[in-house]
Amino acid sequence: MTERRAFGEGRPAHVTPLRRGKPRLLDLYCCQGGAAKGYADAGFDVTGVDKDPQPRYPYAFVQADAIAFVLEHGPKFDFIHASCPCQHDSDCQRIRGNAHPDLIAPTRAALEATGRPWVIENVGGAVPKLRAPVLLCGPMFGVETYRHRFFEAGGGFRIDQPEHPAHTVPQAKMGRPVPPGHYGQFVGNFSGVALARRVMSVPWMNRDGIRECIPPAYAEHIGRAALALLAATCLGAAA
Repeated sequence: MTERRAFGEGRPAHVTPLRRGKPRLLDLYCCQGGAAKGYADAGFDVTGVDKDPQPRYPYAFVQADAIAFVLEHGPKFDFIHASCPCQHDSDCQRIRGNAHPDLIAPTRAALEATGRPWVIENVGGAVPKLRAPVLLCGPMFGVETYRHRFFEAGGGFRIDQPEHPAHTVPQAKMGRPVPPGHYGQFVGNFSGVALARRVMSVPWMNRDGIRECIPPAYAEHIGRAALALLAATCLGAAA
């Protein structure tokens, strides 16, 4: 069951998680928690923040403006993940002519102000605005969808670029049913929610969450690298 509480209730305001319990992960723009599941699997205690209610989010959740929250509370966490809304740079939204805010630069500035290690995630259309982004793709982790996502790291954290396997499996057309032997795209008003849940390991999500999320395997990969950094440099949140 998703936890609902005021931030900080029942927790000390500042802890050194590497010595007392799990390290703490702040999941900004969390939606239904694809990244959160990966970080939890890696070993983090996860708190999600989103401006909208997220009743399907499977971890501690705070409804708040992400930038305002990280400016106030970010230094209390060991690592911060920010999945800035991708609609501004999404091909689907450009086709529809919809306007959405571009939050990458203000989010980066807020993350840099925390002094914590962090990562920003977004779609391919945002690559010109990301600094030395690393590409992650489903087959890198045995996930049967290509879903390219790009990750900018900062605050002393870096991500090595994994080898990118060739795309040898054909991909179903956007939004169409997935034929046998194909990978699905699972974007827009796609069909095959049950298949998407299984492929991306997000059984608690509905269609809205799936089309926005990253597969948890991506975040687990990043989370393990973040834990290695924290362990090597004693970058736990200040006591």
